[in-house]
Amino acid sequence: MACAAIAVALALPAPAARAAEPPPENVLITLLRGEAASHEHGDGVPRDGQRAATLYCEAARMGDAESQYSLGWMYANGRGVERSDSLAAFFFHAAAEQGHEQALRMLQAVGGPSSEVPSCMREPVAPAPATAPAAVAPARIPAGAPGHIVELVQRLAPEYRVWPALALAIIEAESNFDSVALSPRNAKGLMQLIPETAARFQVRNPYDPAQNIRGGLAYLRWLLAYFEGDVRLVAAAYNAGEGTVERYRGVPPYVETRAYVRRILAAVGAEAHPFDAGVARPSAALRRIREARGGS
Repeated sequence: MACAAIAVALALPAPAARAAEPPPENVLITLLRGEAASHEHGDGVPRDGQRAATLYCEAARMGDAESQYSLGWMYANGRGVERSDSLAAFFFHAAAEQGHEQALRMLQAVGGPSSEVPSCMREPVAPAPATAPAAVAPARIPAGAPGHIVELVQRLAPEYRVWPALALAIIEAESNFDSVALSPRNAKGLMQLIPETAARFQVRNPYDPAQNIRGGLAYLRWLLAYFEGDVRLVAAAYNAGEGTVERYRGVPPYVETRAYVRRILAAVGAEAHPFDAGVARPSAALRRIREARGGS
């Protein structure tokens, strides 16, 4: 990225073995947003609305609500870009979903978002390898995981054709192995089942570890079939909902969800998981998701 602030950050002294590593995503977001604002307002650089929009969109794709709001404002007012209520609504909606109050108010002026995802918001992901996923994932047990929970997962997961490593990673991210965890959204237990999901998979007592794990495994099995074994999409859907993944054609541009997906992928160590095609018909959005991120 030809961005002066980013270039400076990358030029800072670093150990030779890490010299080629990009800055952490939160640092990159801050740099992109600052550079975009400079171009938007002509602060120290020539005013350039198109350049500002490009930089804001890079940060917006990474889940930055402030950049999403700023970009929505530019399109709503034709500030340096061609005015577009539909694009403004898309970015205001993304920011509002992350709790940005001003974006929520602006949606009342521009209306609801369109179903189209701007090209700059599509995740640049390389096509999946042609090789089939391994039948069994490496055994990855999170540090500090209670032995009785690990034993339950290792015993139950094969019944659902889910890697224990994936189930344990989800449990760690969702509840940190707290069987009585309760979220503000009324998600309960180890795998944080909301009431609708618990009812869908016949979980009567979500605070019972075995019932909760069975319900979570059943949901993971369904998601794996629905997204044809794409662990990235499965993790994003578990966190944000499958409908949200479909609407954004991939991992939603939320800071929380993007961090969640990275955490699950790192814990599992694989992006492709075997799936039972008989459990669910694949998502009708899969083709468009793959096209959006450069896959076949």
